[in-house]
Amino acid sequence: MKSFLLALMLGFSLLASAQNKVIGTVLDQQSKPVSGVNITIPELHKETVSDEKGAYRFNNVPNGTFKIQYFLIGYEIQTKSFVVTENGIVSNIILLESIHQMDEIIVSTVFNKLQSQNVMKVEHQSMKSLSQKGTSTLIEGLATIPGVSQVSTGTAIGKPVIRGLSGNRILVYSQGVRLENQQFGEEHGLGLNDAGIESVEVIKGPASLLYGSDAIGGVLYFNPEKFTAPNTVEGNFSQKFFSNTNGSNSSIGVKASSEKLKFLARGSYNTHADYKIPDGNRVTNTRYNESDFKTALGYSDEHFTSTLRYNFNKLDLGIPENGIAEQTSTKKTTFPKQGVYANILSCNNTFFFKKSKLDADLGYISNDRSEFQDSDVANLHMKLKTYNYNVKYYLPKIGKFESIIGTQGMHQTNTNSGQEYLIPDANTNDFGLFGTVNYEWNKNVIQAGVRFDNRNVTSTEHGILGDQGYFQAIDKTFQSFNSSLGFKTNWKENTIFRLNLASGFRAPNLAELTSNGVHEGSNRYEIGNANLKNEQNFQTDLNLEYRNSHFELFVNGFYNYINNYIFIAPNGMVTNGFDTYDYIQANANLFGGEAGIHFHPHPFDWLHITSSFESVTGKKQNGENLPLIPANKWNNTVKTDFKSGKYLKESFAVLNIAYTFNQNNPSQFETKSSDYTLLNLGFGGKVTLGKTAFDVNLNANNLLNKTYISHLSRLKNDGIPNMGRTIVLGINFTI
Repeated sequence: MKSFLLALMLGFSLLASAQNKVIGTVLDQQSKPVSGVNITIPELHKETVSDEKGAYRFNNVPNGTFKIQYFLIGYEIQTKSFVVTENGIVSNIILLESIHQMDEIIVSTVFNKLQSQNVMKVEHQSMKSLSQKGTSTLIEGLATIPGVSQVSTGTAIGKPVIRGLSGNRILVYSQGVRLENQQFGEEHGLGLNDAGIESVEVIKGPASLLYGSDAIGGVLYFNPEKFTAPNTVEGNFSQKFFSNTNGSNSSIGVKASSEKLKFLARGSYNTHADYKIPDGNRVTNTRYNESDFKTALGYSDEHFTSTLRYNFNKLDLGIPENGIAEQTSTKKTTFPKQGVYANILSCNNTFFFKKSKLDADLGYISNDRSEFQDSDVANLHMKLKTYNYNVKYYLPKIGKFESIIGTQGMHQTNTNSGQEYLIPDANTNDFGLFGTVNYEWNKNVIQAGVRFDNRNVTSTEHGILGDQGYFQAIDKTFQSFNSSLGFKTNWKENTIFRLNLASGFRAPNLAELTSNGVHEGSNRYEIGNANLKNEQNFQTDLNLEYRNSHFELFVNGFYNYINNYIFIAPNGMVTNGFDTYDYIQANANLFGGEAGIHFHPHPFDWLHITSSFESVTGKKQNGENLPLIPANKWNNTVKTDFKSGKYLKESFAVLNIAYTFNQNNPSQFETKSSDYTLLNLGFGGKVTLGKTAFDVNLNANNLLNKTYISHLSRLKNDGIPNMGRTIVLGINFTI
């Protein structure tokens, strides 16, 4: 099978000989060759592995300046910049033993700098590190990152919250294109499966300069799974079991690459029964089933790289409405429920010129969402189709100045075919222009940029004037100019300071402008407001980091002022038996931050002690509290890493104690929340039995079976606790 796939890839590969190449040797501090090192050129989507002599090679490398990264467990991640000419280059490296100072290349910011060089502080987490925490969904893993929380409806539905902002204020990128999935609804989840995702980058703060409207609160940027090394074929199978929900998560994938052509495919299936609370009861209809398929085809040569990716995701989600009712371990959903079909098609292209390059990312996203109340006939059926583009031209470097100009846009259509309408049929069109410049000298960096955006929303009339469910046609245009200024410096060799000032905006979404109907998932009647204005914010961010070989410290602070903050609130009326909610606006401000340490004492470098604290406060201008503001959290972890053993290699053990403070500052329509402490354990590593090797994780979350209710749980008003104790077993085979 391997031989056939490799032959197939080689058969389709172009046979022209490579003109440019990068070769080198990887050695350790004793000048011995190091094999098995993962070596990547992220900008070119190229990856290889060093052989038994420590040697590696890249062919078909275009002229230009790039970064090459070396990674192997037990050693520091190292990154070098290099310039490729027509004769290629030799790039040798000496790896240093790991002191756990990760310096990743950040993809979500336009200049693709190392984290230590980046003006913006960006959180980077690999999916492997998140999976070691034993979470059952992608959003649960994200919520362990300082400054990130989730609005949850049971275990199946979770929406990201970054520093108190959520919904359309958080922009999600997957496969290099913006994800659109009717994210205005609190019960509309992230809609992504973690299988086939390599890592996530979190921008905490306005990123409108880079991404336009809807990035006022931050960005989640998911980096897809990498291709395998040239001239290799690789298979992978992973399986997870979840005791609390009798759940199972299975994934199988295959990859094959030649020098120029690359291919991968991955299929996954995720199924869970109702989750169990600490008293042993199950929360009725929190069950769900998910099918996911991802595939990609890549091509690269000296002048051009292109990657075509496709993702299909099918979700069958139960919506808990009756609390603790029928007790069953079935995984078949009952009414009310949601059915969601999502397709993401992306084409990411880079054209290399002598001293510049052009990135062109094209995307198509379809989201077919049905909500069923009491029969297989959908009460709501909304189809959202989105075409978007993102084109960036990297101008030739002038001295120490790097500059980029770009344009982004989106064409979106929403159509209805259900019995009821919540929002009308409509079109949304975005167009944006931006420019940004980066100036770096010594260990200092200044980055500045400006941007203009235009959004037009048009909808069609529906229903009879004066009747409930009537939609008046609208034609609204929103415009905004925004700018950003950032400064980063190394005060001393081990200390980094960052200051960022940025404005951002968010145009009202279709639901906020036009809603007039029952939202079955939210169990309320919603009324939009066609007179809503842009949300416009200005945020100040400070970041201070100190690190040496055995101690790391970070402190982040922010202040975010938002004009015309949009929120939904009950108006005291009842329509068709449902409480009625209006969309309204008020000025608001949010402030807070995160702080943490990482201590790995000498000579016990295998021991890691981390502690982080995060806090956010959100208030309207009149002093009232904003809704959906997470409680303060204090997270403490003790982790051990061991390089090798007879049967278990690269092993780890982790003890986590997470304390969530009480939330005594709820909004007008929320209730207070009590504090709670959760104890979590984890253990894992690479098991080697003869020639067979596989990764294994064993986690026990909420080990003491603590009864608690998260402030951001949508089941809180019904007094329904979050999940009780759960044991998670994960196994991963690479063939």
